[in-house]
Amino acid sequence: MHIAIAGNIGSGKTTLTTLLSKHYNWKAHFEDADDNPYLNDFYEDMQRWSFNLQIYFLNSRFNQIMEIRKSGKTVIQDRTIFEDAYIFAPNLHAMGLMTTRDFENYISLFNLMNTFIKAPDLMIYLRASVPTLVNQIQKRGRDYENAIRIDYLKRLNERYEAWISTYDQGKLLVIEVDNINFAENPEDLGIIFNKIDAEINGLF
Repeated sequence: MHIAIAGNIGSGKTTLTTLLSKHYNWKAHFEDADDNPYLNDFYEDMQRWSFNLQIYFLNSRFNQIMEIRKSGKTVIQDRTIFEDAYIFAPNLHAMGLMTTRDFENYISLFNLMNTFIKAPDLMIYLRASVPTLVNQIQKRGRDYENAIRIDYLKRLNERYEAWISTYDQGKLLVIEVDNINFAENPEDLGIIFNKIDAEINGLF
């Protein structure tokens, strides 16, 4: 089984992936932010590095999906290939930070990859307002994230909502992050476990 967690920067994907992996004994696949050779450069000069960064993510995520399929285990994945293609890359293009030529090249590659993959069995979307995202980004204190602008997060949130509102590729569970603190409150985490149990039981 393939479970994936989707959500904007700072919504709590990595934290929830870790907690669910531990609770259910699922194998976790994380976004390799620390090993990404483009992230620092991207946040310093988005226009120059946007295409390189998105291609790196596309390749990395495609490899993850292939590994998940081969493993035969239940895997929980921190962020999906769909977010790269439907949210991050189009947003960079719309902001004038990726050329149309590069964007069309990127989308053509994604469309090809998309014929080889299938959506997760369960998609968990972490919905968070911009103030919550900013607060959580500041709390974790990654240097390269200091340059993230509020309007950038706002645009991404709008794209996430547009994508999720039409998502029909599998089971979807939406968690309102503003109202809970699953990282520090066991009761809040328990509520999420119950919701996931209900969704998973419906998969069999």
